[in-house]
Amino acid sequence: MAALARAELTLLGRTKATLFAALFVPLVLPFSLRSTVDQMDLKGMGLSVGSIILPASVGFSLLFAVYSSLVSVYAARREELVLKRLRTGELRDAEILAGAALPSAAIGLAQCLVLTAACAVLLDVGAPQAPHLAVLGLLLGLAMWPPLAAVTATFSKSVEGAQVAAMPLMMVSLLGSGTFIPLEAMPDRLASACELLPLTPVITLIRGGWTGDLSAYETLGAIATAVAWTVVAVFAVGRWFRWEPRR
Repeated sequence: MAALARAELTLLGRTKATLFAALFVPLVLPFSLRSTVDQMDLKGMGLSVGSIILPASVGFSLLFAVYSSLVSVYAARREELVLKRLRTGELRDAEILAGAALPSAAIGLAQCLVLTAACAVLLDVGAPQAPHLAVLGLLLGLAMWPPLAAVTATFSKSVEGAQVAAMPLMMVSLLGSGTFIPLEAMPDRLASACELLPLTPVITLIRGGWTGDLSAYETLGAIATAVAWTVVAVFAVGRWFRWEPRR
């Protein structure tokens, strides 16, 4: 798996478009979000600029550095018959997919740590009140999005179509998971529906880790939602993931 991860990292470095989206887009989006957040009535919602931008930054990294890049990786390796050849070796299916995901997950983790530290300093967020919730949210996100990427890659017929296949879930997550628009600013019914999106529990746990005002019921609900998405995604990968090119 380590050798596969090193090879995948080398290939990722040669794919300029994917590398740019993974490295730089998540770093730029938090700055563009600042102007939108400044126009919101944050005090009325019991929020602050930092409590919105910090977890949103983690969400951006998970979506672009992990999910989006891995959809392209899985689709490309499938179309090039790399995955099919790897299955003839000693690695199990889960190890092949995990090895291919390690570089993107490592990039996403590094970005999350850098952005979290930068937001904590620049936005005067301070130290997290419940750091275990923030760590748990990040780990759940890193465990959830690679299998979701593998499932999404199943629906793409080419490498070019991989990003198109990834767009619906990305757009819904950006608009409905509390990144650009906090759930507190949404109507109750819409907010309740958005709580079931895969990125929402990650944002909820990280925000609650900094503010410290997340109740036990809300914490368990967020954890259950994230675990449910992960289990469903892993099952879907085992059931429907395609190892050969789609003709």
